[in-house]
Amino acid sequence: MPTAITHWVCHAINVSKKLSRRACITLPIDVVTGIDKLVGKRRRSAFLTEAVRDEIQRRQQRNALRAAKETWRDEDHPELKDGATAWVNQMRSEAEMRF
Repeated sequence: MPTAITHWVCHAINVSKKLSRRACITLPIDVVTGIDKLVGKRRRSAFLTEAVRDEIQRRQQRNALRAAKETWRDEDHPELKDGATAWVNQMRSEAEMRF
């Protein structure tokens, strides 16, 4: 018999029901069928959780890159005027000359 302090594990691995919230979503049949073929019916929640977390991270990174877009100014980095490849090659050749 469960008690108030028992943590039940949700479909997603290591996710307590106390830390989860049910969300009713509608998916096309072909999407559900594809998920079931990949992971099975009992692993849908874990699969969707992982996929959504990956997408959230990807979008957050994209937004951070967009926000940082204006922070780089060419005039602050004259050593790169010929491109990063040329600069790296120059640094490598200088290092080789020292040795």
